Amino acid sequence: MDLEIVQDKIIDFIWNKTHKADVSGAVIGISGGIDSALTAALAVKALGKDKVLGIHMPESGLTTAVDTEDAKAVADWLGIELRTIDISGIVSAFTDAVPYSESAELLCRGNLKARIRMSILYFHANQMNRMVIGTGNKTEILLGYYTKYGDGGVDLEPIGGLYKTEVWGLSRMLGVPEPVITKKPSAGLWKGQTDEAELGISYVKVDNVLRMLEQNEAPETIISTLGISMEQLNSVIKRIERNEHKRKAPPVPEVY
Repeated sequence: MDLEIVQDKIIDFIWNKTHKADVSGAVIGISGGIDSALTAALAVKALGKDKVLGIHMPESGLTTAVDTEDAKAVADWLGIELRTIDISGIVSAFTDAVPYSESAELLCRGNLKARIRMSILYFHANQMNRMVIGTGNKTEILLGYYTKYGDGGVDLEPIGGLYKTEVWGLSRMLGVPEPVITKKPSAGLWKGQTDEAELGISYVKVDNVLRMLEQNEAPETIISTLGISMEQLNSVIKRIERNEHKRKAPPVPEVY
């Protein structure tokens, strides 16, 4: 992959889509992670720093000080405005209002937080006549490793054609702060959560699995080539199949 060409294609994509929609700029959730840092950097190159608003949405007692510091470092590096909105009060208001919500499992509560953040981003985008720019990469999209109508609820996915390992490469080329690049990827939805632990396989290996699946390689070839187990391969395949609904518009019945 020629990263210079990829960068230019993504920049053109952002510029063309925002101008076609006649919006005034972009709103991006800045988590302190690599995906949002890269997306923001590309948006700045496409639109200019004055037209990119970053919003950091920590949760007290859960979001680490490092993530908040890294979010600010990314905003300072890019020269964009960063607004910080603690979602703790909104989460508490929901759990107070909805019976049994306090006993909900981690994933259910995590999805709620992602949807709260989506709502905050769209509030600002609507108020400012801007687009919500997503930060999902190709690996996450293929696996369905995101919240439907949460972090998946966006107007554009500029890095949606890049595998996670390619996100690392392009981030280094653009000069994303090194602590952001080397940090363990995490959605930050509950304490101790990391992407790779939840997936049960490293991003390097899962990216190679996805590439080989796209090339219709036989399971035996994938396992022997990559040195993974049948259980790991089946886990990836099941994620792709189980989350297919996330990659499509809601189905509508044929009535005519």
